[in-house]
Amino acid sequence: MHYFNFHIGDYKSHTSHLSILEDIAFRRLLDYYYLHEKPIKQRDIARQIGMREHEQDVLTVLNEFFLSTDDGFVNPRADKEIAKFKEFAEAGKRGAAKRWGTNGEANSPPNPTPIATNNHKPITINHKPDIDICPPSGGLPNCDHEKVIALYHQHLPTLRRVEVWNETRKGYLRQRWREVAEELAKEKQVQVSDILAWFTDFFVHIGTSKFLTGRVNSKDGRPFLADLEWILKPSNFAKIIEGKYHGT
Repeated sequence: MHYFNFHIGDYKSHTSHLSILEDIAFRRLLDYYYLHEKPIKQRDIARQIGMREHEQDVLTVLNEFFLSTDDGFVNPRADKEIAKFKEFAEAGKRGAAKRWGTNGEANSPPNPTPIATNNHKPITINHKPDIDICPPSGGLPNCDHEKVIALYHQHLPTLRRVEVWNETRKGYLRQRWREVAEELAKEKQVQVSDILAWFTDFFVHIGTSKFLTGRVNSKDGRPFLADLEWILKPSNFAKIIEGKYHGT
């Protein structure tokens, strides 16, 4: 996993007794555990997380917050999050395969294929000028920036990560969120989960494009790698929906 939910309140309530070095060790062990998604072998783990000179602090945390098994140290709470992540990812792939008519691989249809909603009717997005970069919600669910970014990182881990989320980028996402919500709301009362499901399929669809994910070279001979801001710009967003980057 390249992303996981971090509950500050829970963490603080369980770790307020730790020393600074123990706290650092715990955070690094969690990062290591989520990244590799497997039990931690005690041997050399301090060196692997950059705490070779503080091995005792690392072992103290392992013994307190992880369970020792025959396979290594495990963290039950983290295991539940990893299991949820894998199930969510598989569900996203299945949904994308159903909506896009693929088996998770790039498909080059003879004509551009628009994104389908839950009722299999195509979404038609009429982009307005970006004069109002932060349009009001109009009674629709508010844009959940954090969860959309998390979905982007989850389903497109090879693309550029979001490090800065400024007002311009927030505006792009709010616009795209509103456009999708308005289309979905034509059929039923739309919930945040409906819009997030749409973005899940959208990001999975992007992952099937060799061009957008840097698996083929662009005209200048170098691979192109999209990022979230580029994806959310009106013209690029529309072209992705129309399948114009899925022909290679």
